[in-house]
Amino acid sequence: MTVELAKQSAYEAAFRELIQIRNDEPSWLRRAREDAFAHFERVGFPTVRDEDWKYTNIAPLTRTKFEPVFGTTDAARSLNGHAKDFFLPETKDSQLVFVNGVFQRELSSLNLPNGVVISDIAESLRQTQHESRLREQLTADQANGFTALNTALFSSGAFVLVPRGVELTAPVHLLFISQSQNGDAPASFPRVIVIAEENSAATVVESYVGIGNGAYFTNAVVEVVARAGARIQHYKVQRESNSAFHIANTIATAARSSLYATTNINLGGSLSRHDIAVTFAEEGGECAVDGLYMISAEQHSDTHSIIDHRQPHCTSRQLYKGVLDGKSHAVFNGKVFVRHGAQQTDAQQTNKNLLLSEEARVDTKPQLEIFADDVKCAHGAAVGQLSEDEVFYLESRGINPALARNILTYGFAEEVIERIKIDSIKKQLDEVVLNRLHSGLDI
Repeated sequence: MTVELAKQSAYEAAFRELIQIRNDEPSWLRRAREDAFAHFERVGFPTVRDEDWKYTNIAPLTRTKFEPVFGTTDAARSLNGHAKDFFLPETKDSQLVFVNGVFQRELSSLNLPNGVVISDIAESLRQTQHESRLREQLTADQANGFTALNTALFSSGAFVLVPRGVELTAPVHLLFISQSQNGDAPASFPRVIVIAEENSAATVVESYVGIGNGAYFTNAVVEVVARAGARIQHYKVQRESNSAFHIANTIATAARSSLYATTNINLGGSLSRHDIAVTFAEEGGECAVDGLYMISAEQHSDTHSIIDHRQPHCTSRQLYKGVLDGKSHAVFNGKVFVRHGAQQTDAQQTNKNLLLSEEARVDTKPQLEIFADDVKCAHGAAVGQLSEDEVFYLESRGINPALARNILTYGFAEEVIERIKIDSIKKQLDEVVLNRLHSGLDI
C-alpha cells in the first residue's frame, strides 16, 4: 500500500468514528458526508501532475500521519488564559473560538442584536429555521479532494447569519487555534458559512493561529453568500506555526448590487494553500480580493483565485503582494472569467512580488478569459528586488543600509495592510512585519 493510500485509510477510520459519534445528525447531512468521502476516495489528494497544483508539492503533508480531532482534548484544556492573547478588543462581544477545530463555548462571547445568528454549525443544525440554509451550502458540489475531506470530517464550524436590513457595527471574530501536544499531529476541518441577507452589512474576521512549533494540519472551507444589496467585509489572517500545513478554500457568491471585499494575510505555515472563488450570480455586483503573503526560510505559500463574471455590469479588483526571503517559494495564479453576455465588466488584477534573497522564488500567472466584447479588463504581474536608487536615497539621509531596506520592504507590504479597517489587527500585523524585518521604525 502506498503512503498516500495508507493516509486515506487512516482518514476512513476517522470518518467511520465521526459517523458513529454524530448519529443524531440529519439524514441528508450523513448522505452528504458519505458522498463527499466517496469523492475523496476517488480523487485523493492532488499531485504536481494536476495543472492547478503544478508548483505545489503536498508530499510532506501526505507523508505525515495526522489524527482528526472531534472533541475537546487535553491540549484545548491546557490553553487556559493563553487564548486571550489572540482576542480582539473590537470583537469582545462577537467571537467564536475553536481549538483544533472544535468549538469552545467557554472561550466564546456573544452579545448580538436580535435576529443575528453567530453559532456553532452543530448547534444551528438542530434548529429547524436554519436547516434549509445550511443544507444548501453543505450539499454543494465538492471542488477538490480537500473540500470533500472537509465535508466528510468537519465536526464544528461557524454559522453567521445577518438578517435582512441589519448592519452589524462590531466585527465578528472567528478564531481558530491549533496546538499539538506530546508529539501528536492533530488535523482539524473548520467549516464556516456566512450569509448576509438583503441590504445587510457585516465585517467578519477569520484568524488562524498556532501555539508551539508542533506539526498539525488545518483544512478549512469558508462559504460566503452576499444577497442583493448586502455588503460583506472579510478579513483572513493566517499565522499558523512554522511546522503547520494550512489548506483553505473560500467560496463567495455575490448577488445583485452586493459587495464582497476580502483581504487575506498569509504569514505562517510550512506549506499553505488558499483557493479563492468569487462568483457574480446577478448583475451589478462588486468584489475586491486583496492579499499579502510574507514568507521566509523554506516556507511555501500558494494562492489560486478565480473571479467568475457570469453577469453584466460587475466590477472586480484584485491586488496581491508577496515578500519573500530565504529559500521561500510563492505561487500566485489568478484567473478572471468573463462569460458570454457579461457585458460592461470591469476587472483589474495585479500581483507584485519583492524578493529579498537570491534563493527566494515566485511563480506568478495572472490570467484573463474573456467571452464578451464590451468590457474593460487588465492584469499584470511584477517580480523584482529593492531599488538600489531608493536605498541610496535613504542612505544619503543618514539611514544605515539595513534599516533603509527594511523601511522600503515595510512600505511595500503596508499598502495591503492599510486596507484593513480594524485597528488592533493593523497594529498586530505591523508588529509582525517589523519583527520579521528585525527593525523598528525609529530612525
